[in-house]
Amino acid sequence: MRLVFRADASLLMGSGHVMRCLTLADALAAQGAQCHFISRAHPGNLLELIRQRGFAVTALPVELPLPPANTQVASEHLKAPVHASWLGCDWQTDAEQTRLILAKLQPDWLVVDHYALDQRWETALRPHYQKLMVIDDLGDRPHQCDLLLDQNLGHQPKDYASLVPAQCKVLTGPQYALLRPEFAALRAYSLQRRQQPALKKVLITMGGVDQPNATGQVLQALKCCALPQDCRISVVMGLQAPWLQQVGAQAQAMPWPTEVLVNISDMAQRMADSDLAIGAAGSTSWERCCLGLPTLMVVLADNQRAIAEALQGAGAAKTLDIASAVPMTCAVISTLAANPSALHDMSIAAARIVDGLGTASIASHLSALENS
Repeated sequence: MRLVFRADASLLMGSGHVMRCLTLADALAAQGAQCHFISRAHPGNLLELIRQRGFAVTALPVELPLPPANTQVASEHLKAPVHASWLGCDWQTDAEQTRLILAKLQPDWLVVDHYALDQRWETALRPHYQKLMVIDDLGDRPHQCDLLLDQNLGHQPKDYASLVPAQCKVLTGPQYALLRPEFAALRAYSLQRRQQPALKKVLITMGGVDQPNATGQVLQALKCCALPQDCRISVVMGLQAPWLQQVGAQAQAMPWPTEVLVNISDMAQRMADSDLAIGAAGSTSWERCCLGLPTLMVVLADNQRAIAEALQGAGAAKTLDIASAVPMTCAVISTLAANPSALHDMSIAAARIVDGLGTASIASHLSALENS
């Protein structure tokens, strides 16, 4: 089976789209599939990481300066996706550049994970792939695909009834979350160590970029919290994070031992060994749920708000408003430190949501649909 993935990473959109595509590509490659990536060379791209993971990648040039998110589009493009500006060029240019690559590769599957692309782009490229899978989280634009994945809690296939062809297979919910195999492998260990809850290891992770420096704001808030004296704090950041140096300086001034880790390869183990996470409400949410890791979530983008609200409603996490991070974080952390059983309750609720087997399930669906 030959697959081509079209996904981007940037300082604006973060790294999550490429990372979950890499997870799926790893699983498929282990089964003998050939995987190729197409990714635009935005500032903050992950082209080198894709190559390090063993996959061929074709870099598309950045045609225009990347505008701010939600920039008003021209009148003739009023029906463009809300995140159209994230593409770095118009969709026709992207489609033509992608077409030249697909014409050579002729993939069995094209996998697209990009909020800026919709049915116009997909239809234009239809002669150059056999089947199309779309990974979406928003349900805000139409697609011409054979398989659609939306791994968010509370989303249902009916949400896409008017957005995809009738014959499209729609898979929704965190049971299909694209997690690396180490999360399922560490699930039993992680859940077992939470039977006796304590607040001694705090993990802070806001994704690979953290443009608004939520990490720094959370560290500032923690300084006034009633954490145990033997508590340790770990901060995980990406190499492209613009506030990396400042956060490092803050860490040295913290009242508790605080380490800053960059581009780590053992995130699953570190999550399993942590008692509380403070993190962005993106796709990493499902990794934390799989391991039953209690979480305080910071919403860094509007498209993360639904995830945060759904997880809070399920009792699996609590949401922090970054605008009032200091007083709210102090209050919530102090409450958890005084009442560790709340960590246990949050852990149980989180573990019910994700079992860590979603990637294998999606790989099976791709194989089955290829032969249908």
